[in-house]
Amino acid sequence: MNILDQIVAVKKDEIKKLRAGYRLRNFYDSPHFDRTAKRFHKAVTVPDELSIIAEIKKASPSAGVIRGDFDPAAIARGYQDNGAAAISVLTDRQFFQGHIEILQTIAGFSRVPLLRKDFILDEYQVFESRRAGADAILLIAEILTAAQIGELSDAAREAGLDVLLELHHADQLQKIDLSRNRIIGINNRDLETFSVNINTCIEIKHILPPGVAVIAESGIKGTAEILAIKKAGIGGILVGEHLMRAENPGLALKELRRLCTDES
Repeated sequence: MNILDQIVAVKKDEIKKLRAGYRLRNFYDSPHFDRTAKRFHKAVTVPDELSIIAEIKKASPSAGVIRGDFDPAAIARGYQDNGAAAISVLTDRQFFQGHIEILQTIAGFSRVPLLRKDFILDEYQVFESRRAGADAILLIAEILTAAQIGELSDAAREAGLDVLLELHHADQLQKIDLSRNRIIGINNRDLETFSVNINTCIEIKHILPPGVAVIAESGIKGTAEILAIKKAGIGGILVGEHLMRAENPGLALKELRRLCTDES
């Protein structure tokens, strides 16, 4: 059993507990359901600009603890003050040392859209995300069937959320209805080996039809990766570990934005 299989097994147990403790109508009992969600799609698809989704995560299965002095609210404020188009919040507890309450806290003050990044398999998780203040959710094609992608995308739409649909290989495109899922995240990390190849997002971008927004994920650290991504016509990047390892994540984001807007 690889790490992804382990994560999915744990997540299924979490979903059983979530379903036992709530009914769908309970999720509507939240002030976040009374507000219009911030438009994630609009925020990350600015013409002629490489948008940055800045990520908050304490740890990962491949890297272990990434940031010991972990103050997610302070990091989120630093991100929004230094030009993040959106903020991604890891909410998985067992493997990434996150929690959905981190998302809820940040939602209380964030001026930019929030992406809940987790391993979402069930509509209850979708509505839980909205209840906690998310504006968008991540769906991972690797762990979902075509039918599940459609059902969870419909649930997100019902909850007023955008979807960032992540894939790792071009053959996963056969699961996706690109007329419904218009924001595609291409993860450069191989989930079996955890190796990173920046060419993954570039190669897949070239076979996607016009009008599909593309977000490059993983392995983006500096000038070389950004130049390659810009040349490929990709419109956004999601950056986590590079920022979280910086002494000041907000200032690291500011420098990354400078590279993104450099005309060279």
